[in-house]
Amino acid sequence: MINRDEYLNKLINFKDKELIKVVTGIRRCGKSTLFDIYIEYLLQNGVMPEQIIRLNLEDPIYYEIDSYLKLYNYIKEKMQKEKMNYIFIDEVQNIPEFQKAVDGLYIQKNADIYITGSNAYLLSGELATLLSGRYVEIKMLPLSFKEYISANPDEKNIDRLYQKYISQGSFPYTLNLNNIDDVDMYIKGIYDSIILKDVMARKNFQDMQMLQSIIHFMLDNIGNLYSTNKIADTMTTNGRKISVHTVESYLTALTESFVLYKATRYDIKGKQYLKTGDKYYVADLGLRYFILGRKEQGRGHILENVVYLELLRRGYDVYVGKTDEYEVDFVAINSKGIEYYQVAETVRDKATLEREIRALDMIRDHYPKCLLTMDLDPEVSYNGIRKINVLDWLVGN
Repeated sequence: MINRDEYLNKLINFKDKELIKVVTGIRRCGKSTLFDIYIEYLLQNGVMPEQIIRLNLEDPIYYEIDSYLKLYNYIKEKMQKEKMNYIFIDEVQNIPEFQKAVDGLYIQKNADIYITGSNAYLLSGELATLLSGRYVEIKMLPLSFKEYISANPDEKNIDRLYQKYISQGSFPYTLNLNNIDDVDMYIKGIYDSIILKDVMARKNFQDMQMLQSIIHFMLDNIGNLYSTNKIADTMTTNGRKISVHTVESYLTALTESFVLYKATRYDIKGKQYLKTGDKYYVADLGLRYFILGRKEQGRGHILENVVYLELLRRGYDVYVGKTDEYEVDFVAINSKGIEYYQVAETVRDKATLEREIRALDMIRDHYPKCLLTMDLDPEVSYNGIRKINVLDWLVGN
């Protein structure tokens, strides 16, 4: 079992707080295992087994619980009257109007509630309204590269590990599989579950082939700047006629299912968000290799994808930067301020280095600026812009 300390510490921090802890993320990213780790922590710190109530609503044993009232009554009957109860519900969105059960449990003084979901729908609409201000969302991703390294202690070659990380993906269970065929079979199962349960069924889409065409197109163009108009036009030109509205519907479903993440554009000079042009990144690169095939792919955009997800893990809101006619790969914003990042596989060529540096050098504020590359060079600074090996940056060196 891989320790997911970043997420575990968040749960520990919110223990016994009057907040519903909501863990969201793509299927099989480790949400249920996180609960296992946290429950072990509780048991080692004075909580008795009878105080813990655990349900996974995708387990057939719970199929008879098919309404919010049955869910509420099932849990209420198991609660200890004089002690705090720690209630864990996996994939709670499978129960219609589940928010009513969660709200009913929340008002109990001896209930500490933890739920997971594989769709952003969990925190939209009625739940957000009903539980406004009473929940905290913990956004979970598959393994970071640092976590991946910790799970492979016998492999000392970090470059080899990185190639395995991006090609076989970062879903935790892939570490238990012995060959690439098994990995592909496992990822196919995840992909099918997401498409059938989280996209097709939930959104009532009818055209599976068109959805798969959209997915193929987006995964083949991660890191490219696109508008929905341009996506529709490009696909139509390539023989797959599709409306802008349909593109928007499919992209919304894929982002809500945490398959894709959208980075919108940010005008650095004007300090405002732009409405045109977005970039999309995939939650796990193993999915991309599975869909597109294990061929040589755009390594620069793959590296961008890795950096983008790592910035999300570190708690930033991440945007694509624009300054005059230049593009900055990432503008990372949190409560402490702003950081700027350029990502390039190599800048050994002088012209490439100058181009990447120029975009950062055009920014006239004093927030940190960083150029991340795969070049095995000592860290250097260009007019205050740090050039760092990206693998060192990923593991926190």
